[in-house]
Amino acid sequence: MRRRIWRAAVVAALLTGIAPVAAAEAAAPHRPRPLPLERLFDNRAVSDDARPGAADFDGAGASLSARALATAGWTPGRSLGVDGAELTLPRSSPGERDNVVADGQTVRVRGRGDALAFLVAGTGGEAGGTGTVRYRDGSRGSYRLTAPDWRTGPLATKAVALPHINTPGGQLAEQARLYVVTVPLARGREVASVVLPRDRGATDLHVFALSVRSPAKGWTGSWAASTSGYTAVGDLGDRTVRLVVHTSAGGPRVRVRLDNTFAAAPVRIGAATVAVQEAGAGAEGEPRRLTFRGGRTGAEIPAGAQAYSDPLDFDVPADSNLLVSFHLPGRVTTAPVHSQAIQRSYVSSPGDHAADGSPAAYSSTITTWPLLTGVDVSGGPGSVVLLGDSITDGVRSTQSANRRWPNVLATRLLNQSDVPRYGVLNHGISANRVVADRYPGDGVSTDTGGVSALHRLDRDVFAQTSARTVVVFEGVNDVRWGASADEVIAGLRKIADRARARDLRVVAATIAPCEGESLCTAAADTQREEVNTYIREGGDFDAVLDFDAVLRDPARPARILPAYDSGDHLHPGDAGLAALANSVDLRKLEP
Repeated sequence: MRRRIWRAAVVAALLTGIAPVAAAEAAAPHRPRPLPLERLFDNRAVSDDARPGAADFDGAGASLSARALATAGWTPGRSLGVDGAELTLPRSSPGERDNVVADGQTVRVRGRGDALAFLVAGTGGEAGGTGTVRYRDGSRGSYRLTAPDWRTGPLATKAVALPHINTPGGQLAEQARLYVVTVPLARGREVASVVLPRDRGATDLHVFALSVRSPAKGWTGSWAASTSGYTAVGDLGDRTVRLVVHTSAGGPRVRVRLDNTFAAAPVRIGAATVAVQEAGAGAEGEPRRLTFRGGRTGAEIPAGAQAYSDPLDFDVPADSNLLVSFHLPGRVTTAPVHSQAIQRSYVSSPGDHAADGSPAAYSSTITTWPLLTGVDVSGGPGSVVLLGDSITDGVRSTQSANRRWPNVLATRLLNQSDVPRYGVLNHGISANRVVADRYPGDGVSTDTGGVSALHRLDRDVFAQTSARTVVVFEGVNDVRWGASADEVIAGLRKIADRARARDLRVVAATIAPCEGESLCTAAADTQREEVNTYIREGGDFDAVLDFDAVLRDPARPARILPAYDSGDHLHPGDAGLAALANSVDLRKLEP
């Protein structure tokens, strides 16, 4: 009987071109019944510091510290937002089973979305394998999951790092890491179950949590900024931070996103508000209260996690300045920041002044954006993400004037009707590189050049609200600091491949000239030209923006045209940034 079913499915496949997956699986009575992940737990990863021998994560007696996890805000059963996904931590007590070693188990998972999100770590080295997603319509697809090692994996991509490891012989003062890794799904199909990769090597792939990342329907990203580092911020305790941000798209509802990226401890957000800026720290009308998780006035954001405010009926004007204010009731001396805001924002005298319309309490200014990473509006066609370095960040443009090239591009989109009026999300980081980290991804640092474009791709592109297209404009810092053209090209190719796997349109911009700046040597310019040739002719991108051609001096092509030069020979000034934005064929942004 089984053979007849299979033959019929093969005939159907010859006629339709659809593989007989559903028929073959329907005929296989031995397929495991999907179970919730916690029913499959077979490993103990977390121990109490007083009883370290109660867990054995790696087969050699070592384990994660329950106390260190709690200090980071990672407590049993807690729901964490990371990279746009919600993951529920195991409810297990220390010493109980709290994860599964992946070996082909079938996990019951439900939902529609753009990605699966896994909370994972490898033991014995980087661990990985190929698994299967089964959809409710009977189709299936494969995915590749890789978990970095819990002791040696990159800090730049970790979700949380813990300061010590428990062993039967005592604590080891080395960091333990857990990772959130996402893999793409077939959009529009409902997931029914997930088959974990089968362990076929000396390493173990441990899965603590799994969910479908479901993009928020009906939202468009209007403003965004990347976390560029984790720095000292003075003492913001019992102060209200009032950040000035400039919208692209507008809409009748709003929500904001706060990220505790790279942190080692939770941060507490007290009252929060949003308002249209009148002037300085003064609001136009009464600021509106924001709430979190179904009406709470504040939020505690664990280390490495994020929090979205609840949707608020509030008319957000396009191409305008907003004031996003939040009170920090606890002591805050370090925080994740976007360092080059190119915008004056405000900090109050002690107390909760989030609801103040008056600027009177805001007695000092800052030029960074701590914690705040996004503002979304309801409706709209989706967003274009600009992944870049200092030129995209707006370094050397006029302070507080919103003359970055992404701002000019957003205004162009608003003032036309040939293509959708996308939101524009600026994910430029000054000093950022394609293939090397400036900030190591952990600890307090004065370097705010960010982790590499490759290492921040998931957070700053794939997890962004309603992203449709990504424009990549990076590479000058790589070649200035000695990277070869081949290294940059390999990195750009990986970005293109990973973005296409997420159904994003990928546009690349050529690297601008910079002769005259101290690190822009003739050797660096040779590498720059090789990368530009690849971008123009390599065929790895859906479209190309030739920013090199826009900015270069025809009489001396290795340098910026003097009229566009800010004066440092590396960064365009306001006129050059406007020329970049005005050169963009808007049709190239449309998926």
